[in-house]
Order: sequence, then structure tokens, then C-alpha cells
Amino acid sequence: MNQPSPSRVTRERHGHVLMIGLDRVAKRNAFDLDLLNALSLAYGEFEADSEARVAVVFGHGEHFTAGLDLVSAGAALAEGWQAPPGGCDPWGVLAGPRVSKPVIVAAQGYCLTVGIELMLAADINLCASNTRFAQKEVQRGIFPFGGATLRLHQVAGWGNAMRWLLTGDEFDAHDALHLGLVQEVMASEDLLPRAIELAERIARQAPLGVQATLMSARQARYEGEMAAAQALPALVKTLLNSEDAKEGVQSMIEKRPGVFKGL
Repeated sequence: MNQPSPSRVTRERHGHVLMIGLDRVAKRNAFDLDLLNALSLAYGEFEADSEARVAVVFGHGEHFTAGLDLVSAGAALAEGWQAPPGGCDPWGVLAGPRVSKPVIVAAQGYCLTVGIELMLAADINLCASNTRFAQKEVQRGIFPFGGATLRLHQVAGWGNAMRWLLTGDEFDAHDALHLGLVQEVMASEDLLPRAIELAERIARQAPLGVQATLMSARQARYEGEMAAAQALPALVKTLLNSEDAKEGVQSMIEKRPGVFKGL
């Protein structure tokens, strides 16, 4: 069901996949304060919805996002933006909790500044061949504060990250694929169908196993390999005692796909 929202974000659930659409088309989906808050609330709804296992974030219209609307959102961010009650932080660095389930971003047209950082906080990224990227903050007297300084060099390597962060230059879909920012590039008309296909593929897997995979990998990334390794035994014990693990074994014995409930 499509929910047109005065808060500039649409939600539409297909089975276990939640589609989250940026809907400020007249401004190329640039993030003003309302859109920041609305996306945070959509992420919070995704986290709270036990039936939603994977989210696909996309932009309505021709562009994913023209980036941050400094005129509207600058003052609030300078004071320290907080996710609204019930929301999650889509960037995982600003304020508020982070979702524990997979997020896929599908970008087209302009994907600027906080749009790139939204991708860096996601788990899988796809883009159309016409996508144009730029981390323009240094051209506007500020710097990337939504996660690019923390994550782009992890993805692309130091020199590659600094090449784009320190100049604010535009790069294209081919460059994004080379940098590792996106995993696949395709024609515009194939973008959302492919994102949904991947999301449904993930959603068919055991939800607890998927979330544990994300948890362990994120812990290794942000806390270090040793901390993640030390957490493995307790995590393994929890998963092996789950109903989904039993179903996984049974489905293997019966040579059929598993039917997982997240229990």
C-alpha cells in the first residue's frame, strides 16, 4: 500500500520488503529538515515492523537527491540534529539508533552529498548508468559530516576518497563502481526491479541469520576484529537455539527451501 506522505517520504511494503521513497521531487529530493525527519521516521518504522526484513531506499522522479538543503536544514544541523521520537538515524553517525536490518539504496540522476553518505551507511548500493555523484561540501564552506570522512576511505582507499572529498568534483556511475561505492550499475528502467529482486532474495533467508551477519560484520568494522571475534560464541549459541536454525536443518534434510519466521 502506497502512503503518500505530507512528510515527503512514501512507504510501500511488498511482502517482507519495505520500499522507502524520497518524495520532494520539485526540489530534486534535496534534504530539508522535514525530509531528514521523515526519512528517520521511515527507518524507525522499518526497524519496528517485524514483517519488514529488507528496505529499499529510492528517489521519486529523475533524481535520487540533490543533497542537503542548507538554507532549510543548516541551522538545525548546526545546533545538533536529533532523530525524532521513534526514528532511526539513516546515516548512522548523526543522532539516534541505527537499523539492525539490511538496507539497499537504488540511486539515479543526481546523488549528491548526504545521498552518497546514505549509500555509505547502507548495505548494498545500486545505481543507474546516468547517476552523477559529488561530495560538494568543501565547495560550500563546510565538510562532509554525514559519514563520508569515516567510511569512503574504508570503501575506496585513502587516495581515492581524498581525490573526491577534497575537490568536490563530480564523478559518474563507472567511477562509483570502480570505487566500490556501488555494487552494480544498470539502465534506469532496470534499477528498481533489480533492487527489489535482491531485497526479496535476502528476505527469503533466515532473518535472525541475516541480522546476526550484519551485527557481526558491523562490529568488526567499527570496533575491530578482536571485539567481533570475542562476541561470536554468544551469537552462535543464540542462533543455533533458534527455531529458524532448526528449520534450516530440516529444510536441508528434506531438500527444500527454508521457511523462516525470525524466531
